[in-house]
Amino acid sequence: MKIQIITLLFLLASNAAMAQTVSIEECFAKARENYPLIRQKSLIEQANAIEIDNVSKSLLPQASINAQATLQSDVVSIPIQLPAGADIPKISKDQYKAYIDVVQTIWDGGYSRAMKEILAQSGKVEAQTVEVEMFSLREQVTNLYLGVLMLEEQMKMTGLMRENLETNLKVAEILHNNGVATEADLDMLKVEILNTLQKSAEARTTQAGCLAMLSALVGLNISVDAMQKPSADISINRNENDNPLALRPENALFEQQNALIESREKLIKAKNMPRFNLFAQGGYGKPGLNMLANRFELFGIGGVRLSWNFGNLYTRSNERRMLDTDREKLRNRQETLIFNVNRQLLQIEKELQTFEELLKRDDEIIELRKTLRQASEKKYNNGVLTVNDLVKDLNAENIARQNKIMHQIQYIINVYKHKNLLNY
Repeated sequence: MKIQIITLLFLLASNAAMAQTVSIEECFAKARENYPLIRQKSLIEQANAIEIDNVSKSLLPQASINAQATLQSDVVSIPIQLPAGADIPKISKDQYKAYIDVVQTIWDGGYSRAMKEILAQSGKVEAQTVEVEMFSLREQVTNLYLGVLMLEEQMKMTGLMRENLETNLKVAEILHNNGVATEADLDMLKVEILNTLQKSAEARTTQAGCLAMLSALVGLNISVDAMQKPSADISINRNENDNPLALRPENALFEQQNALIESREKLIKAKNMPRFNLFAQGGYGKPGLNMLANRFELFGIGGVRLSWNFGNLYTRSNERRMLDTDREKLRNRQETLIFNVNRQLLQIEKELQTFEELLKRDDEIIELRKTLRQASEKKYNNGVLTVNDLVKDLNAENIARQNKIMHQIQYIINVYKHKNLLNY
């Protein structure tokens, strides 16, 4: 009994899952979650945290152990005549020393702070670069999703065409039995039916390939029946002076790259500042700090050290000029992208207007073609029209229906191109 209940629940859950629909917007989100590159962001964050931690640890006390043994060609001596009985120890030419050095940075001129800021900003730039690369997924999903729907509609129209041909084939067989239609008329209609079957098979194969790619991209097993037709509604009240990149990931990338340049400027300033350290040294050697004591002794020394490297001043002006050049290059890339996006938006908006006009005429053309086809069928049934002319009218009606589908899908494709360009 328990097994039967579990089986029933499983079947109900399976049916519910099959009945669940999926929209193109959901596919955008799923593709983003499923794409392997998204994991790159967490890896960037981990590596960046390690690098920043390493810089922080450079401010901790730094210790080193050193040892040396030397043999000198000469040693310190006192060139004076001492009174009788006075004796000054003679220093050995072989000397030994083992010691520990400990250095604690008091102030490094802001160098470590600037380095941590650069590393943090570099991590943001890398992460945002991933977002820019991920942005192209929207276009891939759009093309596959709408391609599947377009092929589905084309197959429906081809099926309708086949039904009309099969109906006329039955009429032609009756006419042939009555001696009105020829065997060639029947063959022509059969060939056209076979053509529709061939077109349907080709479309079905292409659609299966698109569905497989879409399913792999979003990480879901998607069926045509579960796909919602995207909305073709779009309101364009765009001001040409508005920044078309406002919602795009490139805009944030430009901001992060500009912030990185500012951080690099702070580092240039920090490199030219003095540094203060506390230091301590303790060891054991011969001689110790007392050079005249020619024996092994413990020794220690400590104090404050100031260091100021003026060598960076030579390259400071060139480094700042390089930053100015980088700012200008960044500004130029941003302006170029804005120009290209605005140009694409204008082109898409014109195409949307064109397809709107075409769609207004499509229904009228289809209705007229349908009327002409029905008239041709009556004429053929009455024996006053050849099968060639009938097939031409059938194909013309089918082409008109196919054109409407193409115009509808192309309109939706341009709607989503417009949305994708602005990222909304």
